[in-house]
Amino acid sequence: MNGLLVIDKPGGMTSRDAVNRAQRWFPRGTKLGHTGTLDPLATGVLVLCVGAATRLAEFVQAMGKGYTSRVLLGSRSDTDDADGAVTAVSGAVPPTEGLVREVVARFAGVVQQLPPAYSALKVAGKRAHELARQGAEVKLDPRPVRIDRIEVTGYEWPHLDIAVECGKGTYIRSIARDVGEALGVGGLVQTLRRTHVGPFAAESGLSLDATMDEVRAKLRPMGEAAGELPRVTLDAATCVRFVQGQAVACGPVGGLVGVFRGDVFVGIGEAGGGRVRPKVVV
Repeated sequence: MNGLLVIDKPGGMTSRDAVNRAQRWFPRGTKLGHTGTLDPLATGVLVLCVGAATRLAEFVQAMGKGYTSRVLLGSRSDTDDADGAVTAVSGAVPPTEGLVREVVARFAGVVQQLPPAYSALKVAGKRAHELARQGAEVKLDPRPVRIDRIEVTGYEWPHLDIAVECGKGTYIRSIARDVGEALGVGGLVQTLRRTHVGPFAAESGLSLDATMDEVRAKLRPMGEAAGELPRVTLDAATCVRFVQGQAVACGPVGGLVGVFRGDVFVGIGEAGGGRVRPKVVV
């Protein structure tokens, strides 16, 4: 079995836990991996790569993502969410809705974001969250992230509801923290749901209690990993050369492309100068 499987991850478990639960659906030895960590508190889209599709994980990870979140203002947390040690901010003055909307709007675009100390990023070869739980000081550097859209969908102190469309590597916990600090009241993620990863939506996600028949019916073709890339179609003879590792003519496209023979997905290529070179062949 090779393909992509969309899981609607429940709260209270790690992404690794979800993969372990999903492993029971497949024969022993089947390769299985996820394409972007969701915090235990978070629910929603977790795309699993099955079999040969594990080689395509990085391309799914690079897809745009959507989230909805409820931010708790007037409090801070060592993890920047409700799962951590939460401390109320003494004397926090509820901001007006107008100010809240103005501050939230500042976070759209390419912004410098400091990741949470409790994150899966590596510091000196160790996960930041492992060091933080050991009481070590975790020093992470701000990095640019892309926030395509951030919208206030509701506000009633101390709850702020937001919807976010963003690129790879964006932490909603950092947005909650930074919005709270910009308002002078502190903030943390109280609830978080990933609504989509590229074309993969939560509404089409499988429960971890799904039957094997449901899993087979929902297994998506590997070509959907190239769903956000330009498409290059090759004839049979040219496709053979591409699969053998040769660069072949492809027309005026550039960058990463999905390569197909008719409707059959062949792999991912790097295009430029009228030719495409294989990057991943499946």
